[in-house]
Amino acid sequence: MTTDPNDQPPATATPADASRTPGAGGDADAGSAPRADSGDALETVTSAAGAVPADRLKRWRLVLGGEGADGTGVSLEGDEAKMDAALEKLYGVGGRDDARPKSGRRSAGLGDSAPSVARWLGDIRTYFPSTVVQVMQKDAIERLNLTRLLMEPEMLDAVEPDVHLVGTLLSLNQVMPDRARESARGVVRKVVHDLERRLAQRTRSAVGGALDRAARVLRPRRLADVDWDRTIRTNLRHYLPDHRTLVPERLIGYGRRQQAVKRDVVLCIDQSGSMAASVVYASVFGAVLASMRSLRTSLVVFDTAVVDLTDQLHDPVELLFGTQLGGGTDINRALAYCQGLVTRPNDSILVLISDLYEGGVKAEMLQRVAALTAAGVQVIVLLALSDEGAPAYDHENAAALAALGVPAFACTPDAFPDLMAAAVERRDLKEWSERNLTA
Repeated sequence: MTTDPNDQPPATATPADASRTPGAGGDADAGSAPRADSGDALETVTSAAGAVPADRLKRWRLVLGGEGADGTGVSLEGDEAKMDAALEKLYGVGGRDDARPKSGRRSAGLGDSAPSVARWLGDIRTYFPSTVVQVMQKDAIERLNLTRLLMEPEMLDAVEPDVHLVGTLLSLNQVMPDRARESARGVVRKVVHDLERRLAQRTRSAVGGALDRAARVLRPRRLADVDWDRTIRTNLRHYLPDHRTLVPERLIGYGRRQQAVKRDVVLCIDQSGSMAASVVYASVFGAVLASMRSLRTSLVVFDTAVVDLTDQLHDPVELLFGTQLGGGTDINRALAYCQGLVTRPNDSILVLISDLYEGGVKAEMLQRVAALTAAGVQVIVLLALSDEGAPAYDHENAAALAALGVPAFACTPDAFPDLMAAAVERRDLKEWSERNLTA
């Protein structure tokens, strides 16, 4: 059930407190149509057009939430009534006339038990598409404080797995009872497998192709190894107009596939609470990169302490459960550790994923970045690696890094394979980000 944002409620209404307030990101295709935070935008509404289609009235009835002040005069039955009940439990603010408290308001709620929440989760999965289910789950966790109930196995079995839920579960990892831990692993495992299926092949193809292109040879032994496009461009000055012929002075060939490690990659990931989605995506990408023989991949997570999880890269689920979301941030200490992992500066790529809110020594952090780049390490700073839009970050530190020639920007998971390919080929990453990531 969808709602046209240009529609207006079909009858005169002043819904002072009868509107629902879906969380940010709610999709219109679920029946939870345009957000209505207050009655101000709907105070002057007329219906002079005569008869109004019943489905349009029902859509607005679902948006406004009923309570006798919605102005539609429509009652819902069957599945539509069940959709309305599910929305009311999460977003409802008005009570029925026969049960309304004196304040004229009541709060939404799902009940303080895992079975009732599990039933609600089952209802929303029945009546709404999965993209909207994920938004409603996220809103329920934030609005109704359901983190405690997430530690109940029956609730975990009912949820729709997604990256945000994985982040919440990882933040509860240290306090989660053993009986819920296996269910939580099942949720994390499903999300990880979905991400690998979506991103792994693209990553291997983009980065593998970049590694091959970067391995040029000047004396190809076979014609099949000649990169004709680059050879022609390199030898254009030897073109003979009279003969309409180009005489190549030197041939440029593709590098043959070798088993030797061509690049060292260090992923340095901020595991503070605000970086949860980035931790999930970075861990999956780390596992994919580690599966490529021509790369030597290390993965480090940090808050005020630094933990090297490289030995867990073969199992991204186990790796994620080795993180500990929350706490402070000491980027300087993390970079100091990563410096020790760099043995071939000119062939190394260090990806720092952080919002740059530094709790350590800022001056030393900048000095370390300057030293790494001066040694030949290609340093990339990602303010976020997620689909969540523009992140909050420390603008002062980002500007200081840019002054060192290290631009800081947010990157979506879909763009990350091409970013790594650009890094392997040592392209200008500021130019790449402006061309590929600017909305």
